[in-house]
Amino acid sequence: MTPRLSVLLLSGAAIFSLAACSPATQGGGQVETAGQVAPILDAADAKDVHSYARPEIARVTHMALDLTADFAAKRIGGTATLDVQAAPGAKEIILDSKGLEILKVTDGNGRALEYALGTADPTLGAPLTIQLNGANKVAISYGSAPDAAALQWLAPEQTAGKKLPFLFSQGQAILNRTWIPTQDSPGIRQTWEARITVPDNMVAVMSGDRLTPNGEKVEGGKAYRFKMDKPVAPYLVAIAVGDLAFQQLGPRTGVFAEPATLKASAYELADTEKMVEAAEALYGPYRWGRYDMIVLPPAFPFGGMENPTLTFLTPTMIAGDRSLVSLIAHELAHSWSGNLVTNAAWADFWLNEGFTVYFEGRIMEALYGKERADQLISLGWDSMQATITDLGGAQAPGTRLHLDLKGSDPDDGMNDIAYEKGAAFLRTIEQTVGRARFDAWLRGYFDRYAFQPTSASRFLEDIRANLVKGDSALEQKLMLDQWVYQPGLPSNVAPPPTAAFAAVDQAVKAFSAGGPVSAVPYQDWETAERLRFLNGIPRSQSKERLAELDRAFSLNASGNSEILFAWLQLAIANRYDPAAPALDKFLSSMGRRKFVAPLFQSLVAQGDWGKAIATRIYGKTRSTYHSVTYNTVDATLKGS
Repeated sequence: MTPRLSVLLLSGAAIFSLAACSPATQGGGQVETAGQVAPILDAADAKDVHSYARPEIARVTHMALDLTADFAAKRIGGTATLDVQAAPGAKEIILDSKGLEILKVTDGNGRALEYALGTADPTLGAPLTIQLNGANKVAISYGSAPDAAALQWLAPEQTAGKKLPFLFSQGQAILNRTWIPTQDSPGIRQTWEARITVPDNMVAVMSGDRLTPNGEKVEGGKAYRFKMDKPVAPYLVAIAVGDLAFQQLGPRTGVFAEPATLKASAYELADTEKMVEAAEALYGPYRWGRYDMIVLPPAFPFGGMENPTLTFLTPTMIAGDRSLVSLIAHELAHSWSGNLVTNAAWADFWLNEGFTVYFEGRIMEALYGKERADQLISLGWDSMQATITDLGGAQAPGTRLHLDLKGSDPDDGMNDIAYEKGAAFLRTIEQTVGRARFDAWLRGYFDRYAFQPTSASRFLEDIRANLVKGDSALEQKLMLDQWVYQPGLPSNVAPPPTAAFAAVDQAVKAFSAGGPVSAVPYQDWETAERLRFLNGIPRSQSKERLAELDRAFSLNASGNSEILFAWLQLAIANRYDPAAPALDKFLSSMGRRKFVAPLFQSLVAQGDWGKAIATRIYGKTRSTYHSVTYNTVDATLKGS
């Protein structure tokens, strides 16, 4: 069937036929309203169990924010003016909110509108229902709570420069409703603009075009203006405010960072412009204008976040040797998979991340060679296998790509199944049909659904129409439905490359048999090889053996966050007390969930020895972590 976009249905009846609104919808599946395009999906396809929104009745197409960042109160507030596209006869619009203080709601002419906040759910927050009374624009005066989950307010001592406080947001998956009242669903794409007022000694940046790079003097500080004229998923609206400087990297790339870390950040990110060029050569033009990045204070909970025009990055990716730049390739790839074409609901998170891991590997191969790309695939495969085990084995429901997340936090589906099984699926298709044919389909896929939401069923419809093309033998080989809807790994899975780590695996074998540490060519290896070695060592080691490793390779003092993490996991597994100071320092110096959560989990698994260390460290670090991180660790320690 030819890919198509259908109108949304209300109660099973086609009473809201958006397709009649504009010729732009004919065959294109988009709605044109006041110059903005609002892509839509079938109701069953786009149902988002993590949003109260009823877009088939009324939907947000554009947001205009006029906000002030109050560092003393740890609140951001002002006005959000929303353009509304409503069905004929629609009386209300339902927005998502969590912890917001709503002061008043008016229409575009300043006339008061009735509104009500519904019963709050611990995960979803509360629905904000506004009576439209014929309005196509609503203005909400509001403020965020001091503990808004998307926002982290840092004291000066938590920053690199230690001069000024800092604010950053992290919206994925459903946290932006804690500081922006809108329809917080990835399937309801919206354009936006913003005016942000901050103290006059601070700089504000956002994930949109910077209209006033130096700010405008206003009463109480400086105002910065931003615009995103392309419809994006609401979780991709992001802000950072602090002591920031900028360095250009290429014609359309650059990096923001605190002055204290700008030089190191720029050195690490020097290849970014080349990455953009490599990505374009693979899958078409970069459509967002500039590709800038910001290296945030270490409390940032993720390795990176693909906010359009401004990727947010953790400083833990700064290794001094550019060995961890696959993270940049990953976040850049999201400019196509995730930002350009977005999962309509979090049940299909793999459509964002599986595609991106695959694309990341292709960028790395283009720039750094097949061996390095193969090493990353092998490390990802190992991580996926560990996740399958943790989820309960190959038949566990959590190992499906398309998930049932009703009643769950969408974070529950954000693991290596979405990332690595999704990527393995695409590699399997590529190896089955050939790279040239697969690349032609994938580039076309990005073009066909640019700036639109998608779903598992739409993906399957498209690949059958534009790649399989009725070839029943190929359909059988690809096992498409089994990959998407069934647990575990199908029998046709493309195996990971084995040659890339052959020498390392031999060294692991020799060491495990009692061979001397001096025989391990650790200093000759790249980061991926060192990780393979440390992760491959049997978990049970004597304290003497661990001391030999540390003396030979200075593991406790490693400045590479991935190496240090792998070493600390090995040390915790053996209750190795000499690593405790390094563990304390690491957990106290950053808040990246990828590292923090597993280390606390490993400590708890070691019984009284580990629980005592975990309790002591967490007592002083919890307040420095973002909610994304401390909520995960809270559950671990509560369970213990």
